Amino acid sequence: MSKLLEVKDLQISFNTYGGEVQAVRGVSFDLNKGETLAIVGESGSGKSVTTSAIMGLLPKSNTQIKNGEILYKGKDILKFSEKEMQKIRGKEISMVFQDPMSSLNPTMKVGNQIAEGLIKHRGLSKAEAKEKAIELLRKVGIPKPELRVKQYPHQFSGGMRQRVVIAIALACNPEIIIADEPTTALDVTIQAQILELMKEMQKDTGCSIIFITHDLGVVANVADRVAVMYAGKIVEVGTVDDIFYNPKHPYTWGLLGSMPTLDDNESEELYTIPGTPPDLTNPPKGDAFAPRNKYALEIDTMYEPPMFKVSDTHYAATWLLHENAPKVELPDAIKKRIDSFLTKQQGGNKQ
Repeated sequence: MSKLLEVKDLQISFNTYGGEVQAVRGVSFDLNKGETLAIVGESGSGKSVTTSAIMGLLPKSNTQIKNGEILYKGKDILKFSEKEMQKIRGKEISMVFQDPMSSLNPTMKVGNQIAEGLIKHRGLSKAEAKEKAIELLRKVGIPKPELRVKQYPHQFSGGMRQRVVIAIALACNPEIIIADEPTTALDVTIQAQILELMKEMQKDTGCSIIFITHDLGVVANVADRVAVMYAGKIVEVGTVDDIFYNPKHPYTWGLLGSMPTLDDNESEELYTIPGTPPDLTNPPKGDAFAPRNKYALEIDTMYEPPMFKVSDTHYAATWLLHENAPKVELPDAIKKRIDSFLTKQQGGNKQ
């Protein structure tokens, strides 16, 4: 598969009253044409900051991009001017935000909001853009699009508003869609519909998707590959099967163990990761996850682990993969929870 996007050793800090926040600390990954890459981690892990850098949406006033490259089709877009980014943003790289109400203009009809990009980037007339907007609303599953195109965002439900945002993102047939927690504010049924819609859209258009979420369970049926982020770093990356069937980093174990399943009952305590993420104004020495990791080794408090190769598609940054480390297996309770989750989510199709 050809690489459409390459992020190399990206380091981003923010100047705040409390000091310099090292939000992204040496992140590297790539995105292949036509694939879905999920970036997973708790709030504050650096997921949205990384993708905002790809879109060129970080505030210039207090952001420092201290190192790295973001290569889109071989060109470093970190060096692009705002005018150059405007030609790419929305046309070649689009974004679906978490809260559709804050990303839609409440004073504009949804048809005009979809048409805006079509007129600017594709040179369509107003009449042509309106027809295309109706077609896009129909494609994303909004009934009576001829009527709905004339309505305002407040006249749509939360799930329908998110469909409108997806229609806007798809309008110019972008190469990449970045979906930043697109289903978090929706109920489980609508969430499933939106995820299914995104898969269908990808199949139809061949676009690549970066899917950001704090919930590993959401990506089980969506992603091709998964990058797990913690404290501004990628700590594990692999295919979706690598991550679900052979996770290696204790943080990934924690995220998997925290997934609720249909087998849970009131008397059963849901697994949680102890402690809280570190303060990135003063990142800890060694492995940032060590204070929350009951399997941490002495070396974790002194040296940051490198990315160890598990297979050609699977890498994890944990000293537990060192040849001299004690053998620690995925806890049975977490293994049972993963098996239960996958059986229910995928109808038992996964073996």
